[in-house]
Amino acid sequence: MSDAPDDTATEAAARRQYIYWQTLIEALGTSEQRDATHKVMGELVRDLELPQLVLDPRASIKQVVRSKPEFEKLLRIPREDDPPESDEDAQRRAVLVLKSIQNVFGDVGGESVSAEEYQRWLDDVAAFEQAAGYRPGGLFGGGGSGGAPEQGDEQIAEALAEIQAGEGLMAEPEIKAGLEGIEKRLIDHMHLREVLADAKLAAKLRPSMALTAQLLRDKDHLKGPALKHAKQLIKRFVDELADILKKEVAQASTGEIDYSVPPKRTFANLDLKRTVWRNLTNWDPESQKLYVDELHYRRRSKLENKTNLIIVVDQSGSMIPAMVNCTILASIFAGLPKVDASLIAFDTEALDLTPWVHEPFEVLLRTNLGGGNDGPVAMPYVHSYIREPRNAVVVWISDFYEVRELMGHLTQLVRSGVTLIPVGSVSTSGYFSVDPWFRAEFKKLGTPVLSGSLKTLIKELKAVLP
Repeated sequence: MSDAPDDTATEAAARRQYIYWQTLIEALGTSEQRDATHKVMGELVRDLELPQLVLDPRASIKQVVRSKPEFEKLLRIPREDDPPESDEDAQRRAVLVLKSIQNVFGDVGGESVSAEEYQRWLDDVAAFEQAAGYRPGGLFGGGGSGGAPEQGDEQIAEALAEIQAGEGLMAEPEIKAGLEGIEKRLIDHMHLREVLADAKLAAKLRPSMALTAQLLRDKDHLKGPALKHAKQLIKRFVDELADILKKEVAQASTGEIDYSVPPKRTFANLDLKRTVWRNLTNWDPESQKLYVDELHYRRRSKLENKTNLIIVVDQSGSMIPAMVNCTILASIFAGLPKVDASLIAFDTEALDLTPWVHEPFEVLLRTNLGGGNDGPVAMPYVHSYIREPRNAVVVWISDFYEVRELMGHLTQLVRSGVTLIPVGSVSTSGYFSVDPWFRAEFKKLGTPVLSGSLKTLIKELKAVLP
């Protein structure tokens, strides 16, 4: 009898180890290896009293937990203040996590993907995020800057180590990039024009970067209800992403007080503390009164010295996420009181989008995304917006796979006093590719190429803008 607890513990450990090996096989194994393990997994599911839907590759996690709602809590990582988790619940949670990995990263979609299949995949991504301890959208959210885990770093590291079979199969940026790639494939295989033409099907689509990019590529071929629904989806995504990015952008600095401007003599501007202090010599002890013969007011006028922020974006086909993100960023910075923002897009021709810089949705509808890459064509517009070089910031966003003549133009900008920020695309994952020659030349110039992370770009802009 005394050996029973040890036997139970050994059996539980063996089951958990099997689930982790099954995770590895699902991620990296062959179809023969997967088939060989499915029978054992079926027995394990029955022993743990999990819904048989867990074994159905077509069933989403949402469908699985709907059949047994008490298991929904198992999708989140236990917190430190939670009651101790039983071995059975730990094993059930591991199976549900495995199911979410299979659904998200497995053989998703065929040659034709419906709106329902796409939505089901999004539900599974949300379950995977929850199982990994992230807030909704933390790994795959709106194309914005992402989110942080809900748990502490140490706890998250342990949980992700379990999910990744203890070996750290993928780092977070790789997971994000993988999710974006799968979503793009799903959307590419979706009969998007037919879906958009049907109001009910169009309503099932979730605005995302991949979907927005596809709609922007196809917008000139859409008409009637399909075009209407496409515009609605683009606008929803732009608005949602703008809300996320606004939180990332800190308030502009208040500026220096301009002491050449006399203060307004209003009650709201009255500096009561200073007025009392300066009139203390007029205190009458007998009457217990302070006689004021001089009022002091606060100065609120600020020195106006707007910085020219000129954002130049490569709008070739590979740079569509950068175009979307930077269009929204330009509109946010354009709203700051001490920034005069301009937006220029280019491929083989340049397009000045500054008149619509406050309306990112309108900007995106006016661009023809795709085509080649010829940065020098944007230089005349750039020069036209530089009033004082030392008070100008040029953000140049591109993969820089283009004519090397561009480097000479950018070098001249830096030598004239302009602050140049070269950025290798702008994505949520931070993955980007830059021509090695340009990368080396920018380093020599003292303006190394920033990573493609939105957070990095925002941090850099906040450092150079007033």
